[in-house]
Amino acid sequence: MPPIRLPLRHAAMAALLAAPLLASAQVTLKPDNKWRYLFTAGANAATGNNESVSLNLTGEAARVSAIDKWTFLGQAAYAHSDGETQTERFALGTQYTRDLTPVWFGFGSADALRDKLANLSSRLSVASGVGYHVIKNEQTTFDVSGGLGYSRDRFIEPTEIDGSVRDGYGRLELVLAEESNHKLTQTTSLRQRLALYPNLRDTGEYRASFDTNVTVAMTQSMNLTAGLSVRYNSDPGVGVKKTDAMFVTGVSFRFD
Repeated sequence: MPPIRLPLRHAAMAALLAAPLLASAQVTLKPDNKWRYLFTAGANAATGNNESVSLNLTGEAARVSAIDKWTFLGQAAYAHSDGETQTERFALGTQYTRDLTPVWFGFGSADALRDKLANLSSRLSVASGVGYHVIKNEQTTFDVSGGLGYSRDRFIEPTEIDGSVRDGYGRLELVLAEESNHKLTQTTSLRQRLALYPNLRDTGEYRASFDTNVTVAMTQSMNLTAGLSVRYNSDPGVGVKKTDAMFVTGVSFRFD
């Protein structure tokens, strides 16, 4: 079967219709061994000259102790405009980190993704490695980490990957990341994360992700957020763009 060519989408339209999927404030991280939650929900609809609807849900949970941390994240977005689906994406992820010394830590993570417009029926990823706390205080944290991971993609339609037409593709990956959290004022915080995933099966190919987010507290439980998310895949398949970028805003609610 020859490789299919998927329709291309305008990144700006995708960003508008996907809000506020990636504009989530960070769940409260407090080392008292209690679970805390954060939820974001949004919906838009229009009729007349433009028929459109978009639905977005984000949920985050975390439990932090003096030596370890569990985090869970779920995201779902759907958008339809003028008879055409613009967004249909679902993601789940979890990560566990545990301090090995005051500055070194180990981590393990698992993620699942479905993105219809990117021709992904599913992407399942697991990873494990070690990291280093470069800065760790009440105002700022900055960590670097590295490890090994495995990702397995299943495609909605067979497509050309690594020189062959495939309906699935699995590979070992390096996992290299840095992330930081900054408390800028009593009500404003910033976080960012950059991760690289070099492909160990097809040398020279890689994935990358960058996320940054500003959160402004309006009340103890309500937050205004603005975020930028960029995803890059050097070999996503024929007819699929290598880079996706979104700038989004939203309102989130904490349950502490």
